[in-house]
Amino acid sequence: MSNGSVAPKPGEPGVRTGRAAGPGRGPSRFGRLLHGGRLLQENAPGGPVPRLVMRWVRRPLLPAMRLWRRNIQLRVVVSTLLMSLGVVVLLGFVVIGQVRNGLLDAKGKAAQSQAAGGFAVAREKANAPIGPGGGQGDNAAGNARTWRSDLVVQLSSGGQGAFNVVALSADAQGAGTSRAPRTSGGVDPASIPQGLRDAVRQGGGTFETYLSIRYTDNVVDPEPGLVVGTQLNDIEGNPYELYYLFPLAQEEQSLNLVRGTLATAGLFVVVLLGAIAWLVVRQIVTPVRMAAGIAERLAAGRLQERMKVTGEDDIARLGEAFNKMAQNLQLKIQQLEELSRMQRRFVSDVSHELRTPLTTVRMAADVIHEARSDFDPVTARSAELLGDQLDRFESLLSDLLEISRFDAGAAALEAEPIDLREVVRRVIGGAEPLAERKGSRIRVVGDEQPVVAEADARRVERVLRNLVVNAVEHGDGKDVVVRMAVAGGAVAVAVRDYGVGLKPGEATRVFNRFWRADPARARTTGGTGLGLSIAVEDARLHGGWLQAWGEPGGGSQFRLTLPRTADEPLRGSPIPLEPEDSRQNRERAASSGKSEGNGHRMTSVPVQGASDLSPLPPRTAPPEVDPTALPGNGSRVVARQAGERGDLPAARASSEREDTTRGR
Repeated sequence: MSNGSVAPKPGEPGVRTGRAAGPGRGPSRFGRLLHGGRLLQENAPGGPVPRLVMRWVRRPLLPAMRLWRRNIQLRVVVSTLLMSLGVVVLLGFVVIGQVRNGLLDAKGKAAQSQAAGGFAVAREKANAPIGPGGGQGDNAAGNARTWRSDLVVQLSSGGQGAFNVVALSADAQGAGTSRAPRTSGGVDPASIPQGLRDAVRQGGGTFETYLSIRYTDNVVDPEPGLVVGTQLNDIEGNPYELYYLFPLAQEEQSLNLVRGTLATAGLFVVVLLGAIAWLVVRQIVTPVRMAAGIAERLAAGRLQERMKVTGEDDIARLGEAFNKMAQNLQLKIQQLEELSRMQRRFVSDVSHELRTPLTTVRMAADVIHEARSDFDPVTARSAELLGDQLDRFESLLSDLLEISRFDAGAAALEAEPIDLREVVRRVIGGAEPLAERKGSRIRVVGDEQPVVAEADARRVERVLRNLVVNAVEHGDGKDVVVRMAVAGGAVAVAVRDYGVGLKPGEATRVFNRFWRADPARARTTGGTGLGLSIAVEDARLHGGWLQAWGEPGGGSQFRLTLPRTADEPLRGSPIPLEPEDSRQNRERAASSGKSEGNGHRMTSVPVQGASDLSPLPPRTAPPEVDPTALPGNGSRVVARQAGERGDLPAARASSEREDTTRGR
């Protein structure tokens, strides 16, 4: 027997055929609004709705997202569960497909064998001769009317519950009593798909397909089945269709049992793999979490913390290595602390011990200096040089003592309300002789209103003196601008010069102790190299900022920002760190097309969380960081502190101009 059309899946009525897609439905009004973008527009009705919905949906998910990002054990377990579930689902589909195909193949072969036997019996019964004494010859007319019914009953009697038989007329005039549809088991003749009937009529072999078997009494629900049919001739020579219908209820039950078994086993396997992954990851993550906690406590200063080591595996070796690292780190830190204490003590002791011989040498030098007019020119010049170097030696000792106090944490702040205008006037008065010698002029801006803050007048004056003297020394004879401002809870004083400026990166190093722009150049401008380092410590003691900005050839600006009330945190500065004239020049050059890439570079020291209180231009300046928070604060060379006596020696005057390449 030859097979016809390809069978569809069980439960689908008739032969599987393609169907044309119906006319598409037009987009809904909501879809048009969504695709048109009206809901996403801020000014359109309902514009904020999607954002509000997303915010409302995302708010309860934030704790879960935070836990997902921070918990590696959860991520590993969930990933294992998802991958295991995917593997189980894929395996289940494969197994169910194989079982289904096996059951259907076995059922198809059995159905074809059973139907082939029935079709052979029907042919023999139709071709049997009619003669005297024959079963059919006794009452030929009656046999003709009941022949199909008897045939259906005879064929179906051997398979009660296993299959049913349906006999249909091959032509449309088969409505007579002799050629009416004959069925067994109460099967509805309409269950036979029309496509199968057409194939049977047009073909000359056996055809099969899957269908949904319906019953005339509507008591039994439709069930999937397999139908095998062919076209034969009855005893009168009229063609008719004979179909065998095989229910697949038993195969469906077997397949459902397999599905349930696989689902239960798969769920058990997934849960078991998740538990295994949790236990395995826990053995790895727990020591890592312990190490992270101990590392945090070590970073907090509890250097005696150690990991608990058990066993001899990789985790145990990791714990031993971690403990050795912590022990060595503790030892090194203790050694460094002891060395630092020894260095601070040494500097303090040496500074104090040198004061007594220095006083004696000073007294002798003063006597020699007073009598220099009686000496020959060479000896008189030596006396002047001796006095200048003693001044510098005294300044260095004072700075070393001050630094040792800051290092030891013994510096005390004597804050009281002061007007910074008075401090600035005293500083400018002391620096005017040096400015005259350099050909510079010191201008003050923003002193129209009081600039009052709770501060230590001595320390603030020392900071401003350092900044003003440095600006005059490195200003190339150009004007020095001192700007004052007050806004909110902060006051600020900025010192601007137009000298050689600072190269990129030097603004972060200019506060280092004994720092020079050119290490090969000798320190000849009279500074100790500790001025800006002390100034930074003074600013930090006030809870303020000391920041630097500069550009090569465009000068520099140092800004001191202090809180108006002691112990009040700073949130910004009333003076921008980058000068307004520099910003305007850069914008003007950019607008005229003459800007040369990165010719202007902002070399400011960023401040964490600080923002200028003054209005900013459209272009946002680079972030500013408080240099007092940086380790290793230092200074630039302060050329002639206030109080230096006498003019610069002639031998040093020629070298000062050379050293203006920022040996601060």
